[in-house]
This record gives sequence, structure tokens and C-alpha cells, in this order.
Amino acid sequence: MREGWRRNLAQRTVTTRMKAMRDAKPLPLSTGCLPALRRRIREGVRELLPAYFAMPMATGVISIAAHFLDLPLLAHALFWLNLVLYAALWLMTFARVRFYLQDLLADWSDHQRGVGFFTTVAATNILGSQFAIVRGDQAVGFGLWWVGLVLWSLCMYGIFTTLTVKENKPSLAEGINGGWLTAVVATQSLCVLGCAISPAFGAHRAPALFIMLILWLCGGMLYIWLISLIFYRYSFFRFPASDLNPPYWINMGAMAISTLAGTALIRNAEASELLRSLRPFLQGFTLWYWATATWWIPMLFILAVWRHGLKRFPVAYDPLFWGAVFPLGMYASSTFQLARVVELPFLIPLARGFLVVALAAWTLTFLGLLRCLMPWESPSDAGRLHKGDFS
Repeated sequence: MREGWRRNLAQRTVTTRMKAMRDAKPLPLSTGCLPALRRRIREGVRELLPAYFAMPMATGVISIAAHFLDLPLLAHALFWLNLVLYAALWLMTFARVRFYLQDLLADWSDHQRGVGFFTTVAATNILGSQFAIVRGDQAVGFGLWWVGLVLWSLCMYGIFTTLTVKENKPSLAEGINGGWLTAVVATQSLCVLGCAISPAFGAHRAPALFIMLILWLCGGMLYIWLISLIFYRYSFFRFPASDLNPPYWINMGAMAISTLAGTALIRNAEASELLRSLRPFLQGFTLWYWATATWWIPMLFILAVWRHGLKRFPVAYDPLFWGAVFPLGMYASSTFQLARVVELPFLIPLARGFLVVALAAWTLTFLGLLRCLMPWESPSDAGRLHKGDFS
């Protein structure tokens, strides 16, 4: 009898619970989403892609290009947005240092993800260039140049030393890609910002411009070293569609920012006797950089069609897409400055056209980011937000 009573009690309890579940009102979206949001933030911090600073890089360079092309509302809107993006990424990075240091150190010593830390240098210098060029605030730009210099020294010698001395290394085909050229972008971004805030060096302006010249030349040499290995990997190793990721657009972007740095040196030539004497050399190399960037554009478009059109590789949001947006915006900026400095006005429509393309690419990528951040996005899709690498 007692067993029967217990079975009846259990059955009534289950029936009551099921009825309560049917009659219960759904929880508010905020109540249901808060735990998921916390989990997503924790996962985002732990798996934060070092190359995510390409997002403020891309946003900043489009802002600068808009300023050059007399679109002040767009330039300033992107400036304020970039402040938020830049600060948010640093907050996540500091949280990662505090709570997930081992994951960060693993990325630092990884051949694929480690070079992504160079985007912190470029993002800092591009934000400084926004302050100096868009806002006319050379004091903040001057401070960010020194921050960029410290980050550049840490990344340039820390990352390459780590990758040199580590015992277990991948093959060339598995270890190198277009993302390595962010080292060139970081170096040239120091030159661009340094030239923009050169009057802030005061009596030391001429020595400072000499340093910018050296950085510009070092960036060019780095490009020659790295692009040789990348082109060799292109031509003599199997190259599946999955390997052709967006950072290969930095093949062009590194030359575009080298062009912009060259035009900045030419504009400052009157402040340095050395630069005045080198003006023909500066113009020749700057044109060479721009020609190389221009050569890459049809090639990269053809390969993109091959990847997504012929090979049917899916198009979905990936944080690495910011590495493709940045070169488009940088090409617009560098082409406009080249047209002004070398007096080639017929290039200005080309700059305007690429600004439109860059802005469209930025908008689509930003919408993809927002979609991944939505609380109703599935966990598998949300994971794509952070788990990309340069492979």
C-alpha cells in the first residue's frame, strides 16, 4: 500500500510540474540572455583573436580616407566609433592577460596567430593619425606615437625572437600567410603617424623625420623578405580554397600603407635637408610601392572569385575579414595622397571609387559582427566570432 501511495504521489508531482510548465509565462529576453551573455563574454575574452585589432585599423583608415576626400561627417562618425572599438578591444585584452594568460602566451608563440599582435601597433598608430589628421589634435597623436613605438618594439623583437627559438615549428606551407605582412603595416604606420605629428617634436623634428625615413625603409625591406616567402608558398605548395583567407589582402595593404608613408615623407621634405636631397628617391620608391599595391588588386579579386565562386567556399562572418577591409581603405587614402603629392589628379576618381568599395565592405563586415553578437545567435555561429586564425 505504501509503495502504491508513493507512486501516486510521484505521478501527481510530475503532473503538477508539467501543468506549471505549460501555464508559465516565458521569461523576459533579458533574464534568459544574461547567463548566455556572460558565458559569451568569457568565451570571447579567452578566445580573443589577436588580429581583432584589424577592426579599428579598418575603421580608422576609412575615416582618414573620408577626411581626405572631403566627407567630414563620415570621418568624424567613424572616429568616435573607433574610439569605442579600440577601447573595448584593449579592455578584453587586459581581461585576457588577467584571467587567461596561458592562452595569450600560446597565441604569442604560434606561427599563425602570433603575428596578429602586430595589429595592436597599427591600430594604435592609425587612431593617433585620426587624432592628428581628422581632429587636428597633435598632442594626443604624439602620445599615441610613443605608445605605438613601445608596442612595435615589443612585437617586432618579442614575436620574431619567440618564433625563432621555439623548437617545434610548422612547415613553410603551414606557417606563413599574408597575415605576416602586418609586421610591415605596423612599421609603416609608425612612419605615417610620426610624419603627421612631426611639428610636435619641435627642435628635434629633423632627427625625428630621419627616424621616420629609417622606419619606411625597414618596412620596405620587411615586405621584400616576407612577400618572397608568401609568393613561394602561393606557387609551389598545394593551395586549397580554405587557405586563401582574407589576410592575404594585406599583400596589397602593406604596399598601400608604404605608399601613404612615402607621401607623408615627401610632404615633410622641406623640414629636413636629408629628405629634400632624397626627394627624387622618395618619389620613385613611393610610385613603386603604389604600382605593386595596384598589381595585387586584380590578382586578389580573381582568387576571391575562384575561392567563393568556383570552389563554393561559404561566405560567412569571420573576424579575419577586417584584414581585407583595411587594405581597401588604405588604398583609397594612399592613392589620394599620391595624386596630390606627385600631382597626378587623374588618380583622384580611383581613390573615391575605392573609398566606396571599402565603405561597403566595412558595412557588410560590421553587420556580420553585430549578427554574431545578437543574443539569439546559435552558439556554433557565435563561436566563429573568436576562433578564427591566420591559417
